[in-house]
Amino acid sequence: MSDKRTTVVSDEELEEMEDHTDWEALQEKTNEEIEQAVQEDPDTVLLDEEWFEKAKLVVPASDKERITIRLDEDIIEHFKQGGPGYQSRINDVLRAYVTSKRLEGSE
Repeated sequence: MSDKRTTVVSDEELEEMEDHTDWEALQEKTNEEIEQAVQEDPDTVLLDEEWFEKAKLVVPASDKERITIRLDEDIIEHFKQGGPGYQSRINDVLRAYVTSKRLEGSE
């Protein structure tokens, strides 16, 4: 399995990034060629029908409660490496965990 990492950039950084996609070459490919390239890519994760059946849109609540929480330094550093918004990323991970536990309980 490949080592997958997430890079977080701001809207401004995203606008400044060079687009490395060769759009003309992509437009010339057939759907079959694109599907074959996807299947040959070792980093591809295809989502099957079962995934879509279980998937649920989760809209975070806008009301958040301010709390104090103690976390290990390496955990905080990991989330801060993604730049601003690290507290929201921690919240997203906790929400995904809670959601997965709720789904386990409902099956």
